[in-house]
Amino acid sequence: MHQHDDKPGSNENSDVLQFDQTVIELEDLFRYVSSVLRRQGRKILEDYDITPPQHNALIQLHRHGNMTIGDLSEELYLAFSTATDLINRMERNGLVARERDASDRRVVRVCILQKGEQLLEEVIIARRKYFARILQAVPEEERNQLVSSLRKIDELMKF
Repeated sequence: MHQHDDKPGSNENSDVLQFDQTVIELEDLFRYVSSVLRRQGRKILEDYDITPPQHNALIQLHRHGNMTIGDLSEELYLAFSTATDLINRMERNGLVARERDASDRRVVRVCILQKGEQLLEEVIIARRKYFARILQAVPEEERNQLVSSLRKIDELMKF
């Protein structure tokens, strides 16, 4: 028969409780940090002639290359009609263009124009400057540990 100490952390249930508290705290912190970054990112966008959905569309197009509006709507979690309206506005602003697919003329793809690439780069630089100012208060070793841990979590979250 095993005897258990009454000390905190001495039995299996307290380990589970500690783990649960860690998960709760990490989830809260991730959600909060994400919310602050998103809010600050939107605030930065106010200095540019672009909306958050347009910015997200440019990011997807930059990441994936030319995309159909259907594919883009799926990536952005938007209805097809909403994505079409978004692309129409972006096209009028000279950020993107529609092009016929070279191998199948029935397919229309959206591509980023130079103005869109330049605007995306400026916004990303502004956002990274903001984040760099925040991270200045975190010692380099802790930043490196954070990057390593987040890479592991990112890898585990990929399906």
